[in-house]
Amino acid sequence: MALTDRAGLLALIGVLVVGLLLPSWQGILVVFLVLVSCVVVDLLLAAGVRRLTFTRAGSTSVRTGELCTVQLTVHNPGRRLRGVLRDAWAPSAGVVADRVAVDVPANGSRVLSFELRPVRRGDRVADRVTVRSVGPLGVAARQGSHVVPWTVRALPPFHSRRHLPPLLERLRELDGRRASLIRGAGTEFDSLRTYVIGDDVRSIDWRASARSSDVVVRTWRPERDRQVTIVLDTARTAAGRVSGALGGLPRLDTSMDAALLLSALASHARDQVDFLAFSHKVRASVPRATLPVLVQAMAPLEAELVEFDARGVVAEVLRRAGRRSLVVLLTSLEPSIEHSLVPLLPALATRHRLLIASVSDPAVHAMAAGRGDLESVYAAAAAERVLAERRHLTALLARHGVDVVDALPDDLPRALADRYLSLKAAGKL
Repeated sequence: MALTDRAGLLALIGVLVVGLLLPSWQGILVVFLVLVSCVVVDLLLAAGVRRLTFTRAGSTSVRTGELCTVQLTVHNPGRRLRGVLRDAWAPSAGVVADRVAVDVPANGSRVLSFELRPVRRGDRVADRVTVRSVGPLGVAARQGSHVVPWTVRALPPFHSRRHLPPLLERLRELDGRRASLIRGAGTEFDSLRTYVIGDDVRSIDWRASARSSDVVVRTWRPERDRQVTIVLDTARTAAGRVSGALGGLPRLDTSMDAALLLSALASHARDQVDFLAFSHKVRASVPRATLPVLVQAMAPLEAELVEFDARGVVAEVLRRAGRRSLVVLLTSLEPSIEHSLVPLLPALATRHRLLIASVSDPAVHAMAAGRGDLESVYAAAAAERVLAERRHLTALLARHGVDVVDALPDDLPRALADRYLSLKAAGKL
């Protein structure tokens, strides 16, 4: 039971005016009796809320930051319902307006629409539906809540998809499907054709040329049907936030964006993509991943506050990848990997090619450039030490035959994709 704002206030003012015109004790009695009567009438005539039933429909998934709609149907088996309805969601679901006025006829139903714009990746769950049924006098109301389950999965936003068209254009150049000076560089033999000015003389097939009246060259295409295993580190270092053009996001989200771009590019290149999320155990596994399945698998993942088990992930990769593949490990270049991951590289490098991609914090680079005062100088010294450690780790990994991509959050997806294309063009997958 609750007093409504406008109608209840007007009724109360009217009762007080009448009470002031009467003697003190009579006025108090009149005010009390009138208020009680109004409340009783409203409670008796207001539509019940316990017998209401609800059904939901609408979107079940949406990219983070985009708008979706969920419909809520109110079924009223009793008398006419007038009042206010609140559809409560978790704050991160980004409900545009969760309160609406309702007017449902007796034995009828109404469809209400609520717009959501999730601000965080993951499963956004509806809490409860609360209905306040106001009586005809507007003085009091009945109120009750109902649990109406519904989940909207906020998918990774995939901001780096804007890089895909130029990357696909470059892939077509490597594949020889677009005129370019390289004319289909690669390592797999494709076909023979007549020599034209600009062709590499090293591609001339002298045996075929001897049987023909023209000089014949071999054409090549990039390697296809290779295996790319993407390993996503979801341990404690993935929870750290780094600044960027899109605001401060966890390293995990930036790594996911890079993994999605690489997966989309590799699929267009006709390579097989396997995905593995790992912390101290397997968090998600998607063999032969396609982009729709991959975003669904990534959506509920959150960083765990545990140490990354390098030995466990190497054993898992060796167990799953039966043939030689490009293993892309999205992790953080922390000093700890010198003692955890580096000793395991020989066992991994003998069977696979390893590429490590890491997010560099722009705040560290900004601190390294500071020289304004004593505090800035000390901060710059600390930042330079961090950057020196990362350079040392990059050089150490390179000596073990590991490719390293260390880039700022906004640059990492494109840098990783470029490195993949470079390896593919050189026939190193």
